[in-house]
Amino acid sequence: MNEEGFSVSGNFVDLFQRRIYPAEVVVKNRKITSVKELTNAPEQYILPGFVDAHVHIESSMLIPSAFAQLAVVHGTVATVSDPHEIANVCGIEGIDFMVANSRQTDFKFFFGAPSCVPATSFETAGARIDADAIEKLMYRDDIWYLAEMMNYPGVLQQDEQVMKKIAAAKKAGKPIDGHAPGLKGEWAERYAAAGITTDHESFSLEEGLDKVKFGMYCLIREGSAAKNFEALIDIIRTNPYAVMFCSDDKHPDELVLHHINNHVKRAIDKGFDLFDVLRAASVNPVVHYNLPVGLLRVGDPADFIVVNNLTEFKVLQSYISGKRVAENGVSFLPSPKITPINNFLADSITIGDLQLTALENLKEIRVINAIDGQLITQELLASPKIENGYLISNTDEDILKICVVNRYEKKAPPAVAFIKNFGIKKGAIASTVAHDCHNIVAVGTDDASLTAAINQLIAVKGGIAVALHEEDVRYMALPIAGLMTDKDGYEVAREYSFLDTLVKKELGSTLQAPFMTLSFMALLVIPALKLSDKGLFNGKDFQFTEVQIKA
Repeated sequence: MNEEGFSVSGNFVDLFQRRIYPAEVVVKNRKITSVKELTNAPEQYILPGFVDAHVHIESSMLIPSAFAQLAVVHGTVATVSDPHEIANVCGIEGIDFMVANSRQTDFKFFFGAPSCVPATSFETAGARIDADAIEKLMYRDDIWYLAEMMNYPGVLQQDEQVMKKIAAAKKAGKPIDGHAPGLKGEWAERYAAAGITTDHESFSLEEGLDKVKFGMYCLIREGSAAKNFEALIDIIRTNPYAVMFCSDDKHPDELVLHHINNHVKRAIDKGFDLFDVLRAASVNPVVHYNLPVGLLRVGDPADFIVVNNLTEFKVLQSYISGKRVAENGVSFLPSPKITPINNFLADSITIGDLQLTALENLKEIRVINAIDGQLITQELLASPKIENGYLISNTDEDILKICVVNRYEKKAPPAVAFIKNFGIKKGAIASTVAHDCHNIVAVGTDDASLTAAINQLIAVKGGIAVALHEEDVRYMALPIAGLMTDKDGYEVAREYSFLDTLVKKELGSTLQAPFMTLSFMALLVIPALKLSDKGLFNGKDFQFTEVQIKA
């Protein structure tokens, strides 16, 4: 096939006229030059390519070019990407790394300027991006929007730095993404009135509808940890022009299986209107963010996909700018060479660093209650288990020790607390994918296993680890900022799946995605209780709180 001039025939899905008809799509010089209606055509369907309206590429553990290789086979041609994760580790250099690598592939990445680096002042990050830096980023041609404004209390309280960042985006004429879990009513109205145009954190239908009512797009998220599709999909019935689909965070094992095509298929299976569903998967993000992504109109870039039918949505071919980039599950995108970047200073720890002395007259301990499939947590009070004067994990009650270790200083005291619902019966797991500052976060049943898992990640300067016990640690190194690797995506998916299976079958975790859930236990801006490298944090009151409660 001559990719500079060719045609594809099939049943043409026109999302603007809301009709389907046999047609030939003619492509020349990377653009659609004509759409010719036919009397009949092959039994396949031509539709606009899918767009992930909000994703952190880093959470796939893959660099952009490797993420693209996996995504295109599922019909995704573009992402609206927040490089917030690598920016918290490496600052502007991290953003530049993501942009540079994205230019080495045909996939269409659209990066935003991370608005909250760090997300709060209650944790240690590797970099800081202030309002002046945001203003400079806003005028770059490769920065398309102000990424999620996680500091929603700062918006509501009109914090000076926060408002300067929002003003910079408005001045540059670029959209502003939101992040406001649980915000409803007057508070949601005030948040939207500040200029926030989207939100991907709604976890109830009432909340999502409230935000739409006040002018925000509702991004229906279905990722590896946070799964809000079932709660929110009904919004598309009444507000189809205010809905987009996103994954937010997608681990490699799931990305191998599906992407935005899974949102589409599930919505169609539920009986929602085909044109409304496909609009949410393509048109709405392209229009809102003003993206140069084709939507099957004459003159548009030739970004489209061919699927077998409109129930299975099996992707037969994916095209980006007139190039066939995937066919029948095989990606044709390249694997360019890169130079890794990182920011990692921590020295190894000892078992003694993780020991927590029980206070006199101790009555209860505060416990983070993790919720499977959600980023929010709950606060529980529990009876402490004490051994030799130290607080320890209670596996009978599924209350385990959780630790966060500062990766950006050679020797900083770890923060220690307790968490419920991981289901681990032995050993420990650890990760340097720990939103948003990406210090080392670990959960385990005993201090020896925790220390072994943490020290393994310190030795390789980032990754994920499973300690079956203190003498047997399995791991996957993530040499790029402790977040990503430049290995082949399918190989990374296999390595990740192996470790994920170990955590579930050998350690006993009952979570759908234990590493993904772990990665959010240090995310202070999502209530109720989280742990930073500086201590246990109450996300509702936005202040530190004590682990131990005296009688």
